[in-house]
Amino acid sequence: MTIELRIRRLPHGSDLPLPQYQSEAAAGLDLVAAIPRQATLVIEPGGRDLVPTGLSIELPDGFEAQVRPRSGLALRHGVTVLNSPGTIDADYRGEICVILINHGSEPFAISRGDRIAQMVVAPVSRVVLSEATTLSTSARGTGGFGSTGLAPERSPE
Repeated sequence: MTIELRIRRLPHGSDLPLPQYQSEAAAGLDLVAAIPRQATLVIEPGGRDLVPTGLSIELPDGFEAQVRPRSGLALRHGVTVLNSPGTIDADYRGEICVILINHGSEPFAISRGDRIAQMVVAPVSRVVLSEATTLSTSARGTGGFGSTGLAPERSPE
């Protein structure tokens, strides 16, 4: 499925490339840091920061954009998107910013134009809530975290 995504470069990101897919079958478009020229943003171990991208978008109704980590940053540096996936609603027109956290053991430096996250555009389902006093039964029942795959006699229910 192909949809049109209107995108606006903000003044502090006007010279940066637009988000791009890095391969033919990639699901996410890479987002880059729009920090000031000649500046370096350093996220200390255990620290977090809000990184601007210099972009705003206009999603079609019925779609959202998800801001997700880049797996290479997570593997090599322990850096990830804190609220992953971050959700951009179709009616939001502000700048896309990325909350990065450094779970690694070394400070992580970000320069202007560095790829910091990826954005995946996806359809959204809306639900109509129907309040009920009971729910149907299922094999899992009320088993919560870590309950699947346990023998019935060991189930935490």
